[in-house]
Amino acid sequence: MTPILPMMPSLLRIMGFIFAIAPLVYAGFDPSSSSNIAVNDIKTCQKTYGKTIILSLGGATYTQGGWSSATDAQNAAQAVWNMFGPLPGTAVDRPFGDAVVDGFDFDFESTLNNLPAFGAKLRSLMDGASGKKYYLSAAPQCVFPDAADGTTLDAVAFDFVLVQFYNNWCETSNFQVGSSTQSAFNFGVWDTWAKTSKNPAVKVFLGIPANSGAAGAGYTSGSQLKAAIAYSKQYSSFGGVMMWDMSQLYANSGFLDQVVSDLSVSVTPTTTTAMTFTTSSSVPSSTGGGLVAQWGQCGGEGYTGPTQCQPPYKCISGGQYWSSCQ
Repeated sequence: MTPILPMMPSLLRIMGFIFAIAPLVYAGFDPSSSSNIAVNDIKTCQKTYGKTIILSLGGATYTQGGWSSATDAQNAAQAVWNMFGPLPGTAVDRPFGDAVVDGFDFDFESTLNNLPAFGAKLRSLMDGASGKKYYLSAAPQCVFPDAADGTTLDAVAFDFVLVQFYNNWCETSNFQVGSSTQSAFNFGVWDTWAKTSKNPAVKVFLGIPANSGAAGAGYTSGSQLKAAIAYSKQYSSFGGVMMWDMSQLYANSGFLDQVVSDLSVSVTPTTTTAMTFTTSSSVPSSTGGGLVAQWGQCGGEGYTGPTQCQPPYKCISGGQYWSSCQ
């Protein structure tokens, strides 16, 4: 993901898998120097270019279901901290050598047992460290609450969340230009969560696809994207724009310039009271005799809405709490 951060130096995410991290982080091993090329790359990005390096844990393809106990989760957090955080006093296997990341990001797409305990321990270690600021972030889907990260987002203080406003009914492409209220696009719901979370100062990023092929649905550009950014900027929790991903952005000439230009437009923060929400996911009313439109929710634990998709789409399970018409 490629966040554009008005509030801190540019941030880069290194994608990794928490339970199978060695094969990925060692992929850049350079036999000639007996070191991982990421070691120097991380240091150069941090010191020369002022980049904030975040190690993203999870992804869409992991199969490990979490930890059997809170203690196991806390021990795992300590192990991750020893591997990628400040140099520990004892010898430990460090894939990036003496390079130290600036924080960690949770990009879990499926539920994990005892994830709140893992997050709380990692947060405690970060807060107790001296020398520099460490960041903890997450990349939930826009559907609230997020099926995989929801309980952890409520239990742990995060510095910012990179909300994925794509591949769901609440995506940016469903933003209604010219309307002061939104029936699908739900940045306001995330703003309310932010103000009532463990860190009331947490920032919420508008996550968008960086190109038409970067996501299954939700790519937006031009006047609609400009309007969605302006609308989101009214909320005091707004932190910037996140784009998935760098390779897609590189191939989409002019898109970055557009987003930067859209962000530069001055907007007066809203003074309206925060909207309320419940702990169950909801979708806007479907059209076509109760049939659910493409990417709308059609199933999942606790869901009570319509389950039949508009032709030619079918209801596809995306996990315990979410099924959508695809």
